[in-house]
Amino acid sequence: MTTNLSVDKINELLDRANLKDENIRISRSIGCNIDFLDVSIFNNQGQLKTTVFHKPAAEPYIIPFLSDHPRYIHRNTIKGALFRAVRLCSNVEDFDKERLNIEVTLLLNGYPLRFISYYFKQFFKENNALSLMEQLDNDIYRELHQKLLHQLTRRERKQKHITCDSTQLEQQRQGWNKKEIHIYYTFESGPMLSFKREFYRLWKKHFIYPGSPMNGVTLKISIQTNKSLSQLLVKKKPPRSMLTSTNALSIK
Repeated sequence: MTTNLSVDKINELLDRANLKDENIRISRSIGCNIDFLDVSIFNNQGQLKTTVFHKPAAEPYIIPFLSDHPRYIHRNTIKGALFRAVRLCSNVEDFDKERLNIEVTLLLNGYPLRFISYYFKQFFKENNALSLMEQLDNDIYRELHQKLLHQLTRRERKQKHITCDSTQLEQQRQGWNKKEIHIYYTFESGPMLSFKREFYRLWKKHFIYPGSPMNGVTLKISIQTNKSLSQLLVKKKPPRSMLTSTNALSIK
């Protein structure tokens, strides 16, 4: 919050707000810098500066490289960390520090150096900023920062898709491609490693031949990750049909 009130008046208002509910406590920090969620904000002589905020008690833990996940999960872990760093760091020096922190975290979690270097390079190449890997250039980084700062995240794109009107949804349904078959399977590092290759082989052997109605159909096989312990053990709300009684009881 920003206000023109004195510090004493602000503390008085916050003390009063803390008495509203014994289960909610408001933390306060008044000064030239503030940490909020995963970003640190500084007031540098009237100019706002932002960096990534790491909680002191948080350990550098991410999905280990040897975990039972498909490789695109580890690839997206690197991409997501760099994407977050560029969006939150307002200058190139702070971004470079965060980039080194990401590399160390990845190495501590078993990521091979060659794997890290390759997907770091891919990230900068996709965003036309490959020169940042060799030299810290303020102008190039400022352009990259502004580009990714205004780019919609996956959650924002999903929310935008949900809020589209019924006409657009109907148009999307009408545009459904009937010449594609999508198959999903759960990834495992054991026998399922060869599932995709074997399924393609059987598809071509039994369904692709002269005169087959499946010749013009494209087969797309996608991977789903195994559920984590938190997903398996979480207590979810039952469906409405289970909560609604079918036999109404009359009370006399």
